[in-house]
Amino acid sequence: MTEPNPKADLTRYLQDAREALVWKLEGLPEYDVRRPLTPTGTNLLGLVKHAAGVELGYFGDVFGRPFFRQDPPSWWYTQDAEPNADMWATEDESREEIVALYHRAWEHADSTFAALELDTVGHVPWWPKERSGTTLHHLMVRVIADTHRHAGHADILRELIDGAVGRGKETNDLPSGDAAWWEGHRNRLEQAARKAAGR
Repeated sequence: MTEPNPKADLTRYLQDAREALVWKLEGLPEYDVRRPLTPTGTNLLGLVKHAAGVELGYFGDVFGRPFFRQDPPSWWYTQDAEPNADMWATEDESREEIVALYHRAWEHADSTFAALELDTVGHVPWWPKERSGTTLHHLMVRVIADTHRHAGHADILRELIDGAVGRGKETNDLPSGDAAWWEGHRNRLEQAARKAAGR
């Protein structure tokens, strides 16, 4: 039996979510990666931009390892930033630039993981002062949960756009079935929902 390695396990689950989130952009035209698909404006590229900011904040600033040494972008987490500025891309921000930032955020975070022990305490300046001190372990779990949550959002958005589903090109966790099978499955669920509502 191999020795437990909690940090390696946490890093692996975070990396799975990172890759799933980025894959949801692949092969889509510019409009589709940016357009808001929910009443609150949720969009694929915005989810990636947000995830990059979360990692750079929690695994950079919190542990005295800031990524932006000077002049952070206007959407960065400051008091004068526009609300939700990290959740969408302006027309001047390219997909390539945002994805590249996310990849650099992974590298920066991974270097923090390598440099620090899981029980290292950092301070989250945007949390209430009385609970701003927290461990790397706590923040890794928190960011894994957040990134997987947003990968789930992205999964639904991508399915709405072109029907692509799963965690990646080679990883489809759904039962096999052609379009007719899935249409029948969906119709069966619709009928069950109607019958339950009519009781």
